[in-house]
Amino acid sequence: MKDRLTKEIAYWDHRAEALRFQEQAGKPGARLNSQEACRRADELQARLERRLAELECEAQISALPPVVLARMMDQPAPIPAPAVNTQAAAVRARAIVMETEQQLGFEPVDREFERLGYDIEHRDPTTGGLRFLEVKGRVAGADTVTVTKNEILTSLNRPDDFILDLVEFQKDGGQRVRYLRRPFGREPDFGVTSVKYDFSALLARAERPT
Repeated sequence: MKDRLTKEIAYWDHRAEALRFQEQAGKPGARLNSQEACRRADELQARLERRLAELECEAQISALPPVVLARMMDQPAPIPAPAVNTQAAAVRARAIVMETEQQLGFEPVDREFERLGYDIEHRDPTTGGLRFLEVKGRVAGADTVTVTKNEILTSLNRPDDFILDLVEFQKDGGQRVRYLRRPFGREPDFGVTSVKYDFSALLARAERPT
């Protein structure tokens, strides 16, 4: 499954690059454009990441020490660390950002399932312009965060309107929300479908929501 999805991702990523060159040359595709090709690559990448996360959780479960053996040795049974549900964390992070945007006086719209290169958008009631927000939620102390190529390209194409929203889940149950404008410096190399960034480094550059 991993090999098949990886090949499909590479195909649609290559297709998106070719279509982007055609569009820049004034020759847009009649039935498919680069944004749609990027969206298909992102959907496949999300499927792959979900499946890999499921396999990792299964491996963690199978690797747990047996409770019966611990009892036979007259030792306290080990308490397994809770598995991180990445999908649940993503939903929770978006809900937090939606609430934050409402507190700022905006009317956010969740676009996550449309694979547009961002999760949330809202129209500024003063200027009438749109603002695009990509949300990433991680537990405190997390090493990296994964950003898709489509998300990076969207940020580079709309540098004044794109914001990377970082939600850090604290150990005490709280959370810290930070906004990072112009988060990325260049587009990924050809054939790259996603990039891992240092989460703490992104947080260090981010600011309070405005």
